[in-house]
Amino acid sequence: MNSRFLNINDLVVAFPETQAVAGVSFSVAKGEILGILGESGSGKSTIAHSILRLIYPPGKIVSGEIIFNGQDLMKLSEDEMIKIRGAKISMIFQDPFSSLNPVFTVGEQIAEVIRLHQGLSKKQAWQKAIEMLGIVKIKDPAARIKDYPHQFSGGMQQRVMIAMALACEPALLLADEPTTALDAAIQDEILNLLRELKDKFNLSIIYITHNFSIIKSLCSRVVVLNRGKLVEEGSVADILEKPQEPYTQNLINCVKILNNYCPT
Repeated sequence: MNSRFLNINDLVVAFPETQAVAGVSFSVAKGEILGILGESGSGKSTIAHSILRLIYPPGKIVSGEIIFNGQDLMKLSEDEMIKIRGAKISMIFQDPFSSLNPVFTVGEQIAEVIRLHQGLSKKQAWQKAIEMLGIVKIKDPAARIKDYPHQFSGGMQQRVMIAMALACEPALLLADEPTTALDAAIQDEILNLLRELKDKFNLSIIYITHNFSIIKSLCSRVVVLNRGKLVEEGSVADILEKPQEPYTQNLINCVKILNNYCPT
């Protein structure tokens, strides 16, 4: 278990009249891509926001531990968490356009994150922002860095968000359904990019999705959630071939029907 550098222990998160996460426990190893699978309302995104301590009233993290690299994030002050968000743990979201500020260039936004966490000069941060755009395979990054979000396609906006998330070389990336709004070809490009960046940065990734096909393509292990509870956990191969729970079997059957997919 020493290689497990993120451990979620008995996490409970509540909102008025509902328990969004009900005693969930799982771990993530260094360099691993873990999938969190479930329908809308299953608690997937709530877990990701809890890891970053971004649950605000009327929501509340009721109990549990979030141990990151030996440190319980639940015991840290807000100032201490600010130093972790974006620097050690980053997140990319489903809709990049709503996450990017339309009145600033993408370069300004990436450079701001770099300066906040790494203390570089404006010139140094700008140069690193250009480098990051190149790493996520945006052509002519020195020119595109001066563009505004609306000048990028949806797939390119998501690449910008990935560049921003990885600019400070975090250890953990939380990906909250980042390809849902993209067409199949662009989705595959983003998934391939995440695989490459995992190796380049020695990243651990938690990939949140309702799509079992993405889990099969990208992840080594999967946690299955239903109504805030963990119903099944294991290697992707084991879960696909020998699901133990009817809920998981139903999800797999949906993939077979919609995508004419059969697990091997």
